Amino acid sequence: MMNLYEIARFLEAHDNYEILTHAYPDGDTLGSGFALCMALQQIGKNARVITTNVPSKFLYLLNGVKQQIFEAETIISTDVAADSLLGSNMGKYIGKVDVCIDHHGSNTFTAKAKFVDKFAAANCEIIYKLLQRMNVRITREIANCLYTGISTDTGCFRYTNTTAETMRVAASLMDFGCDTAYINKAMFETKSKEKIQLEHAVYNTIKYCADGKCAIIYTTLDMMKSLNIGDDEMEGLASIPRQIEGVLIGITMREKDGGFFKISVRTNGNINASDFCSQFGGGGHPAAAGCTIEGDLKTVRNKLIKAAEKFL
Repeated sequence: MMNLYEIARFLEAHDNYEILTHAYPDGDTLGSGFALCMALQQIGKNARVITTNVPSKFLYLLNGVKQQIFEAETIISTDVAADSLLGSNMGKYIGKVDVCIDHHGSNTFTAKAKFVDKFAAANCEIIYKLLQRMNVRITREIANCLYTGISTDTGCFRYTNTTAETMRVAASLMDFGCDTAYINKAMFETKSKEKIQLEHAVYNTIKYCADGKCAIIYTTLDMMKSLNIGDDEMEGLASIPRQIEGVLIGITMREKDGGFFKISVRTNGNINASDFCSQFGGGGHPAAAGCTIEGDLKTVRNKLIKAAEKFL
């Protein structure tokens, strides 16, 4: 395991970077990737972010990123906890990543070197400290990227992963001109009409088990097609079942092409979401984790119900 000082020196000594993000990209993986990309470009390196897509609400993260043409030599991953979590267009990178930077304690990602801080609320916290060791000037654009990752991974500083250090980093980003008002509104207070329709449909899928201590919701491909909704609108759904009074395990099932469901688990109290997901080969954080399970809706939901009843 490398420390941040060693990673900083490594980044300064190499060039032509491709920065990998995880599948179904969120604010933390994208914020980490684009902040690091701009930092590397600032010190004279070639760099680009590899992602499956950038949801429309995150397009502002690209402000300040230069489009560069080069042959990749050095591969970095940001916020990727396992090989299986790479995007569908990134299979060629497995086993070829030089440095993995992550904050998931369950990290099993294949990389030549790693830095994993499971106590960091967001991967962007780590990137912020890395940039300090690289003597990078934190611009408004970089600050916006880092704040996006921190705010989204902490639920705007409401989740239990938020620490005093998290707040200190966020405050520092405000000193660098971060547009917190815009980001908070875009991430937490703005919903499309389509998103409202989706949430309405999802509420009708709620199923309780384990004496009401577990709530499960789902989306299917047919639902998404009938509502004409894409993956851009899926962010935030996982928080719905956990908000229900008395629920300790909130599970969100998302049907994907290929005959499987992507599972997101959010927990309350001292219930460990990562331990729950590890039963299905997944992992994550104590209060937020995920996995994938093959099968149809009924089969997958029954597996989750049995696992929740046993776990609780």
